[in-house]
Amino acid sequence: MRLRNFWFWTVALLGIIIDQYTKLQTVRNFELGESRPIWEGVFHLTYVLNEGAAFGVLEGRTALLRSLSLLASLGLVIFALLTRLNRWEQIGFGLILAGAFGNGIDRFLNDGRVVDFFHLVIINFPVFNFADIFINIGLISILVYLFLQPTPATNGNGNGNGNSQGNGQGNGKKGDRNGG
Repeated sequence: MRLRNFWFWTVALLGIIIDQYTKLQTVRNFELGESRPIWEGVFHLTYVLNEGAAFGVLEGRTALLRSLSLLASLGLVIFALLTRLNRWEQIGFGLILAGAFGNGIDRFLNDGRVVDFFHLVIINFPVFNFADIFINIGLISILVYLFLQPTPATNGNGNGNGNSQGNGQGNGKKGDRNGG
């Protein structure tokens, strides 16, 4: 039996492993609140525990955030099991699953808190992690894919060729869209 949506499962699994491994290394090698500059004044590794969603939204709403992570992850798994996705969709949705599931693991194992460690000090950006990156890249991938899809032109008759004559040529008569 061939696995449907191979790239979805592969990307999701690799993303979850990367996310959880880097969080584990952060917890093992940093004190909470510790910050180590990679590029002084620009980019630091800073260990924080985030009780909210992105940018601290919904801080303290542990039950809601746990439920959202679980529902998003289950929804994506069911979607991938029931739908045949193209490669672009598989990668995008796989990244979103990796992020939702990765942060969901934290929410269930860390009293509703998520381990964050990437810190763009230069713009005082909120601290984030690989799961957050994966969700954002996945969403951008899906949006780019959707916007690049050709849309058939219709003329109101539903024939999709944009011309009521059906041949792509106007007849030049008054009232014809192509002629006058």
